[in-house]
Amino acid sequence: MDNRGFQQGSFNSFQSSSSDEDLMDIPGTAMDFSMRDDVPPLDGEIEEDKSYNGGGIGSSNRMMDFLEEPIPGVGTYDDFNTIDWVREKSRDRDRHREITNKSKESTWALIHSVSDAFSGWLLMLLIGLLSGSLAGLIDISAHWMTDLKEGICTGGIWFNHEHCCWNSQHVTFEDRDKCPEWNSWSQLIISTNEGAFAYIVNYFTYVLWALLFAFLAVSLVKVFAPYACGSGIPEIKTILSGFIIRGYLGKWTLIIKTITLVLAVSSGLSLGKEGPLVHVACCCGNILCHCFNKYRKNEAKRREVLSAAAAAGVSVAFGAPIGGVLFSLEEVSYYFPLKTLWRSFFAALVAAFTLRSINPFGNSRLVLFYVEFHTPWHLFELVPFILLGIFGGLWGALFIRTNIAWCRKRKTTQLGKYPVIEVLVMTAITAILAFPNEYTRMSTSELISELFNDCGLLDSSKLCDYENRFNTSKAGELPDRPAGVGVYSAMWQLALTLILKIVITIFTFGMKIPSGLFIPSMAVGAIAGRLLGVGMEQLAYYHHDWAIFNSWCSQGADCITPGLYAMVGAAACLGGVTRMTVSLVVIMFELTGGLEYIVPLMAAAMTSKWVADALGREGIYDAHIRLNGYPFLEAKEEFAHKTLAMDVMKPRRNDPLLTVLTQDSMTVEDVETIISETTYSGFPVVVSRESQRLVGFVLRRDLIISIENARKKQDGVVSTSVIYFTEHSPPVPPYTPPTLKLRNILDLSPFTVTDLTPMEIVVDIFRKLGLRQCLVTHNGRLLGIITKKDVLKHIAQMANQDPDSILFN
Repeated sequence: MDNRGFQQGSFNSFQSSSSDEDLMDIPGTAMDFSMRDDVPPLDGEIEEDKSYNGGGIGSSNRMMDFLEEPIPGVGTYDDFNTIDWVREKSRDRDRHREITNKSKESTWALIHSVSDAFSGWLLMLLIGLLSGSLAGLIDISAHWMTDLKEGICTGGIWFNHEHCCWNSQHVTFEDRDKCPEWNSWSQLIISTNEGAFAYIVNYFTYVLWALLFAFLAVSLVKVFAPYACGSGIPEIKTILSGFIIRGYLGKWTLIIKTITLVLAVSSGLSLGKEGPLVHVACCCGNILCHCFNKYRKNEAKRREVLSAAAAAGVSVAFGAPIGGVLFSLEEVSYYFPLKTLWRSFFAALVAAFTLRSINPFGNSRLVLFYVEFHTPWHLFELVPFILLGIFGGLWGALFIRTNIAWCRKRKTTQLGKYPVIEVLVMTAITAILAFPNEYTRMSTSELISELFNDCGLLDSSKLCDYENRFNTSKAGELPDRPAGVGVYSAMWQLALTLILKIVITIFTFGMKIPSGLFIPSMAVGAIAGRLLGVGMEQLAYYHHDWAIFNSWCSQGADCITPGLYAMVGAAACLGGVTRMTVSLVVIMFELTGGLEYIVPLMAAAMTSKWVADALGREGIYDAHIRLNGYPFLEAKEEFAHKTLAMDVMKPRRNDPLLTVLTQDSMTVEDVETIISETTYSGFPVVVSRESQRLVGFVLRRDLIISIENARKKQDGVVSTSVIYFTEHSPPVPPYTPPTLKLRNILDLSPFTVTDLTPMEIVVDIFRKLGLRQCLVTHNGRLLGIITKKDVLKHIAQMANQDPDSILFN
């Protein structure tokens, strides 16, 4: 990051531009963060407690220490930078120790100690309530606006199609979707729903509504909250690893993402709301953190809250509280202590209970596609389940490669400059191709619900149009039957739907609107699974005497459940794209309400992951993190190369010497000159330039704030004033400018490694301690520095990837 000049980072700018919508509750800065220099920025640790003792000019040693009063901005982080996990955890331990010691002194201090311990649970309760309420609002609004494209309820404009006909007195069970209160747009405009002209009117209004919703969504995102686009999970994953993206979890992002998510889903584009709901829940968690100093002032503690909020987001997205906790643990969280596990579970529980109380779908379920199966599966069926896993892995690898290639083209060409046109063109193409096919015209959640459905006698869907050739059957159980005309028609339509979903999702994910990937991926797998399930069902019916069937499937028995194949296919495709395993299986069995199908789900999920990993190691979220250049150090990957710290550190051979500060021989002018002429974010402090013996590390940001604060608060500090980083200073002759003591902003225990330390150890240190940089020494003398960006570039270089793709430290 390029910080040009001392005067750009003025104390006033640090003090005045803070906002409660920023991810970090820190004062703002006017520094320039553009990448103008290939030299990575250096970040350092600083202590929490700063001191200032306003010794005047006439004091005994004329030493000025301006840091006893807390200065806004000192000890905090710049935007697009990484937090120091070690320092943040140390600060929290010191805070907790102080509260515990004070609790023994008075009743009020004891009450404060109890409230501090309870604040985490109260925060989880608020996150669960707010996340569940917003999820219910999004579900109800999206359902209503999706139906608005096809018609309107004259009995109450606020009713969607299903609720409109529920309230009707003129509807039969067989025709429960047709009632006089629900009017299509052709009925309202030309008073008829029959004929070619009525079809054209409905077609035109469907496309028009879709374009209107998409235009409103992309316009609101572009004007008010650019961070509200996309899924949000790659950025959430990066933020939880310690990265700072100001405003990404702010109030404007929350408001705009909630509104535009409804619009985007209602437009009919091939996207889902489940992924963005994680972003919405994390926004709720970040905003509510401002109510508690314990979390507002500590970045590591705040990320524990965000991990729990991510669990609540998945809980309301799928109605799966346990799956949400496991998703947060397996997929997004970087630091997940046992305490966070308990609180995540509580937040997910409250969120699910709140959504259940709202009952957005009117069926006492948390999701539209909840289903229960009753027929047991047979061992032989593991073969088609594994085939679905292979299909899911192939689809996942294909999707990741093609989508990343398209997103890279969007970033590097003129296409990225016209997000509104791109969204409108994709919406028009999707709507025009979707309307003629009833399975693409309906919302993707309704499609999945239809595919998961286990056909009964009263089902009127074409997927359940079987020929009834039986006399008796067990109660609540239907035997396998020959497919009727409706089933064969549905198979052709589903095959066309599968092709459209595969192609259109590649170009939709990553556009400048809220777009989740869970539902489109599940839809692709559910369609493939249903097609295979119906094929297996008909094979078992017509050839029940084959060796593979005769031992367990007799004529007239209910052997094959096509809906189960759809569910397994959905899990396989979602696993192939995201590389989820344990959390995916738990989410899917929570959706079905039964534990009997865990083995098929596990077989499909693991096969999908193995096949996808064989074709590419990265899941879709890790691929987008790398595409955006975020400094995410993957904890799951092993570093197996035999390089040393001296091979990675800066400066390299033939590079200029490392810029350092000396502990007692530099003036204010000297330090300001270094700050203005370099772009580094921090500087090692040494005893002298000759000895290069390391004393500590000081952050550029803290130097700027401290020096300017000293100039403002005390007369006599001039450019020739000497800066001391020592604990004691020598006597100063009379009539010389007062000296400035800045020892309290110096990190006296920076992490160091020797130049011969293997890089695999250095990488492990960065991963497990969350470091931003470590210094390299030889026999106690400072040689260089390794930043997190240097480590990421080295890993990319060893993997034959572009090291310059890492944009931030």
